[in-house]
Amino acid sequence: MKASFLPILFAMGTAVCWGMYGTALGKARSFEQSPFKPYVFIGVAYLVWSIAGSFIAMYLKGEPIKFTTNGMIWGFASGTLGAFGAFFLTMAMFSGGAKFPHIVMATVFGFAVTVAAIFGVFGSEEKGGTGLWVGIGGMLVSAIIIALNTPHPHPPAKSVAPAAEEAPAAQLEGSTKSTET
Repeated sequence: MKASFLPILFAMGTAVCWGMYGTALGKARSFEQSPFKPYVFIGVAYLVWSIAGSFIAMYLKGEPIKFTTNGMIWGFASGTLGAFGAFFLTMAMFSGGAKFPHIVMATVFGFAVTVAAIFGVFGSEEKGGTGLWVGIGGMLVSAIIIALNTPHPHPPAKSVAPAAEEAPAAQLEGSTKSTET
């Protein structure tokens, strides 16, 4: 049987989009001067793209536009988890993570793979072998190594008012005089 590379390409597309998500969120925060305002448009984007994309894909595949109750419930639950994930990422950046977004993002994605694997094991009759648990540990170590070694530019320095610049200079002059005597 010939293997299809299409799932891998789509997975890579997901990784690229989600990998750029933190940087894009940081830019949105800097323009809005708020961690929460961008979250509104994250929700709008999810709504627009998920609904339009789903209907287009169903149309192209010739699928009927009918839904089951369980499909709607689990779809809503999945969307809720995605929305909470975006919210928690916003909170991670807001609570100090904006100073090191590369570490936050590596933590998110390294841990997400681990959570998916663990929930997959518990939701399946097959239990993961030693290789799975070694892989989970390796993913954690890899995420840490990548996060700690990824170069990222520092945000531009905030401009300081002239009066504020003079005050530290005056304090510095006073402190040097006291050390000389």
